[in-house]
Amino acid sequence: METRKVQLSGGTTYTVSLPKKWAQEHGIDAGSVLALHPNGDSSLLIEATTDRSTADRTVTVDVSTATDKALRQRILALHAVGFDSVTLTDSSGHDPERRHVIEETLQELSGFELMEATDHRIKLTNLIAAENVDVRKSVLRLRLVMLSMHRDGLDAVINGDTELARRVVSRDSEADKLFAMITRHFRRSLSNLYEVKKLEHSRDELFEYYYAARQFERIADHAEKMAGFTLNSEASIPKQYAEEFASLGKSTRGIIDDAADAILTGGGIEAANGALGKYDRLQDQLDDVDRELYDHDVPGEAYVLGLVLDSLRRTAEYGVNVATIAIQQSTRQNADT
Repeated sequence: METRKVQLSGGTTYTVSLPKKWAQEHGIDAGSVLALHPNGDSSLLIEATTDRSTADRTVTVDVSTATDKALRQRILALHAVGFDSVTLTDSSGHDPERRHVIEETLQELSGFELMEATDHRIKLTNLIAAENVDVRKSVLRLRLVMLSMHRDGLDAVINGDTELARRVVSRDSEADKLFAMITRHFRRSLSNLYEVKKLEHSRDELFEYYYAARQFERIADHAEKMAGFTLNSEASIPKQYAEEFASLGKSTRGIIDDAADAILTGGGIEAANGALGKYDRLQDQLDDVDRELYDHDVPGEAYVLGLVLDSLRRTAEYGVNVATIAIQQSTRQNADT
């Protein structure tokens, strides 16, 4: 760290000198224009760069040796880290199967579209600007999708409803898509102050929303997992456990609801502590059922019951994670006032 003394220039302007070494490293001379970003925490960030408020991030990637799985993961990563324009090149030519992989991957992402395609080059472009994104509302939407999936996924396995199970499995892509968009804008905010301004949330807020969304996305995965048991003809929940597991599922969602209220709708520490209290009570119930399963005389049923019970336990733990970050959020906000 270096210190500088503020000078008064011309009787009206405050000036401060820049470290010479830093200026030389970034090609700054007399007359250079710098970007200044005043922050509410009394800091001032100086960027030795041109205006990036409307600049697009572009990249060209050679995917000629990538497997289909590697290509899919590469596209997801390029979207997540915030590129606006991506050109995929293949000197041997993009065959129809490769294009199909690209098109399927784009269905998992919001904003990325295939805009141009030739034998050797495929261009993907992001069409959603940060000004048109509301991260908090996206997390609220993900919350609704996740809770609906969890309720329906458990109902499907309890009642053996294969049609409902298929609908739950199909909705997981909606949850993944919302989480991918939230991740993209959170990642962009880490390296681009203009993104923070466009999103109209501080980096602290964006991290808290991203963290909550990550837990919601994991819960959606467990909902899909539970629904998947229904599609296995050998997996079922005995009728004598149906009511108990439905009650456990409702209690689990109560934890998530309270935690989500705490971080998304101003519930604050009270709602977060309420979620933690519900978790402690649910843990005792889950442990009791777990012990019962040791004596269950049908191994196949005990196996499915155990897996569903594990999903409920993990789901409740993700709710605790949200409650914990909500307490941190409330603590930060109180400290800022």
